Amino acid sequence: MSSGTTGSAPIQLLCVSTAANTDAALHALVQQAAGRIELVLHLGSTDADFKASAVSRMNLRRGKRGHLTEGTRFSGQAHGLFMQPGYDALVDDFIDHLHRRAEPFAHLPHPLSGFHAYWDYHHILADVLAQRISDSGATHMLFFNVPHLVHDTLVYQVGKALGLQCLIITQSLFPNTFFSMPAIEAYGRLTPGQPVAAPHPINRDETLQHFYMKGIAQQRAEGGRVSAKAIGQLAAFLLLKRRWRALNPFYVAGLLRRMQRIYGGLPAWRDPFARFFHEDELAYFEHLLQFEDGPIDLDGPYVYFAMQLQPEMTTSALGGPFKDQALAIEALARMLPPGVRILVKENPKQGAYMRGPMFFHRLARIPQVQFMPSHASTHELTARALYVASISGTVGWEAVRKGKPALVFGHTWYASLPGVHTWHPDLTHDAIVGGPPDHAALEQAVGQLLAQGHGGIVERHYTTLVPGYDDTRNAQAVAQALLPLLLGEAPTSFR
Repeated sequence: MSSGTTGSAPIQLLCVSTAANTDAALHALVQQAAGRIELVLHLGSTDADFKASAVSRMNLRRGKRGHLTEGTRFSGQAHGLFMQPGYDALVDDFIDHLHRRAEPFAHLPHPLSGFHAYWDYHHILADVLAQRISDSGATHMLFFNVPHLVHDTLVYQVGKALGLQCLIITQSLFPNTFFSMPAIEAYGRLTPGQPVAAPHPINRDETLQHFYMKGIAQQRAEGGRVSAKAIGQLAAFLLLKRRWRALNPFYVAGLLRRMQRIYGGLPAWRDPFARFFHEDELAYFEHLLQFEDGPIDLDGPYVYFAMQLQPEMTTSALGGPFKDQALAIEALARMLPPGVRILVKENPKQGAYMRGPMFFHRLARIPQVQFMPSHASTHELTARALYVASISGTVGWEAVRKGKPALVFGHTWYASLPGVHTWHPDLTHDAIVGGPPDHAALEQAVGQLLAQGHGGIVERHYTTLVPGYDDTRNAQAVAQALLPLLLGEAPTSFR
């Protein structure tokens, strides 16, 4: 960020913080600022000014100042947002983020259906937020993660249109380290002109084991059985969405038979309905079963495309147009010379979201594409590939660690590292194959990256990586890092 206070006037801060740990860091920040920062608008949980998730769930849960839309009328203050070039793309992002709460992807979905209802809701919310932000007098906005949900995406879009200074922070895979940036598109672009840092040692023979992939095997396993959690999700579905049909024993028995067939055909570690069940999901998993006994032929030249979980920040916010992962595979296919295949592996945690029949039909129309079974080893696929491709996934980081080039289609933290190629229309297959990472240069670049990070945990799931983690100490450390960033006294990690 390039500007802090104007004269002696304190920063008027708008913040999106929805978790207890980031709220603690936010309050510590205001205390440490000692009058240089005033929190004027907070979207978060029920003890914030406004309940952030209420706008995507479309319920009436209130914060300390009521509901975000309560008592508002058309103000026209978002007109600049609606008139700016590329507005259609902003609405597309909004619809993508809001759609995750639609039928059939949530037990308690919002009532919107149809493209134009989403469009109208975007206009209403943007106008409301523009009015709330203007009334608050906010000059700066702070996000504790890359905006990728309805509330934070709208705050980000409207705040930029209103000219607010922006600071986004997000957790890294490195223990007790987070990164900062002034805009989403800056993600991965290291701030130039920083002092040279010591190299970060990287063991090429080490296979990374990410905690969020715990329990997922990389080899064939016995089929599973319907879990108790899945039965509970089925019961919730019937109670909330099919109450009358639940009285039909043939309908319920048919659902159970299809569930049993899916569980038996997929490896035991895969529990497809443990978190959510909808009858439309059955078709997706039945389609996956078609590939489970397919060949794993790694002979000959190929590019490994690792599908990413959706809906998630890594595609919805960081993918741009390539949140449509089929589009990325189509773009890759256009680059490839004859005889080079694309081996595609689905994310092992994926559900039916964005994986309808037309998605698979698009992939089936690409002659180079071969869909891998779930038990195909991602490590072996990487090791024998010409290069690895993804939207922004950690598989690219794993590839360059092993000396393989990586192709990314979106924004990602490792974009500036040696051996990483970001897609653009003029990029060629030969340029990627001919541009593997130099290991010494990679270690130097990662050291430079980490030197531009900040100490602390802003994503609570990453506390497991910090021995002896303490909430209070962490809140103080995060606040201590944020203060100079907001005041313009320290550079962000990414430019």
